[in-house]
Amino acid sequence: MPSLELVLLAALLLVGGGAEATQEHVLFSVIQISSFANQSWAQHQGSGWLGDMQSHGWDSELGTIIFLHSWSKGNFSDEEMIDLELLFRVYFIGFTRETQEYAGQMHFGYPIEVQVRAGCELHPNDTVESFLQAAYGGSHFLSFRDMSWVPAPKGDSRAQSVCDLLNQYEGIRETVHKLLTHTCPRFALGLFDAAKVDYERQVKPEAWLATGPRPAPGRLLLVCHVSGFHPKPVWVMWMRGEQEQQGTQQGDILPHADGTWYLRVTLDVAAREVAGLSCRVRHSSLGNQDIVLHWEQHLSVYLILLAVTVPLMLLVALVLWFKKRCSYQDIP
Repeated sequence: MPSLELVLLAALLLVGGGAEATQEHVLFSVIQISSFANQSWAQHQGSGWLGDMQSHGWDSELGTIIFLHSWSKGNFSDEEMIDLELLFRVYFIGFTRETQEYAGQMHFGYPIEVQVRAGCELHPNDTVESFLQAAYGGSHFLSFRDMSWVPAPKGDSRAQSVCDLLNQYEGIRETVHKLLTHTCPRFALGLFDAAKVDYERQVKPEAWLATGPRPAPGRLLLVCHVSGFHPKPVWVMWMRGEQEQQGTQQGDILPHADGTWYLRVTLDVAAREVAGLSCRVRHSSLGNQDIVLHWEQHLSVYLILLAVTVPLMLLVALVLWFKKRCSYQDIP
């Protein structure tokens, strides 16, 4: 376990001054997902997030930080980022070794899945809330609070044993505390300032209606597609007049490659009850001008397309038939 203390003490190289005052709400977090299949195989994934925008990745093979944007270094110097990269590289090596060494002693059976989320949240009143939580097998396992490792309220004896072990090393606790309360806020503020152009940009959504697979005879699945919007928060609801339809089902908000988002919202409804339904979209980029798509208008457009397409297809078929008939007649 002393090797972990050495790893975390290296992080002191990154600790600078305190955070400057801010009038913004800023959230920065790092996420670690580690999987141990057996005593000799482990895989680590790491990422950094400014709010809900991913800012960093981690190349586990090379042991290097992946900078996903031009602003991903914030106001940290190249030397500081190199030190940070070295810290994570050595940390993952130490984490792997210590986990494999103590897994048997503390009765952790393979496969082992560990998730860690750590970071800081800066509020407009200049207060800073730091956090570090670890989960084992998808359940809250332990956290770092008030200079100590604390087991989860519903954690078992193994969580308490791990906390007792970690709390023996004062250097680890002091270093984690400084990383969370000093380094993280300083980095988060610099990152936020550098990212403002991208982070605060407003892109209006596009929306359209469609139908999905029929849920049952006599019923329709109405689909409202909303795409290309930024920032991520959006409100989409199927409505009847001004009444929200409680059967509205919202999917996950998914990212596009250009940093905008996509959402699919559905409503399972009887075919005879579609009249009067609409999909309403609210987004910060729209101001007070919501997008409202009425199902009757969608149906009208569909019927118009159908009215144009069917005669066109018949005309093409007639021309092909006529050409084929003429070719047969030309044969002696």
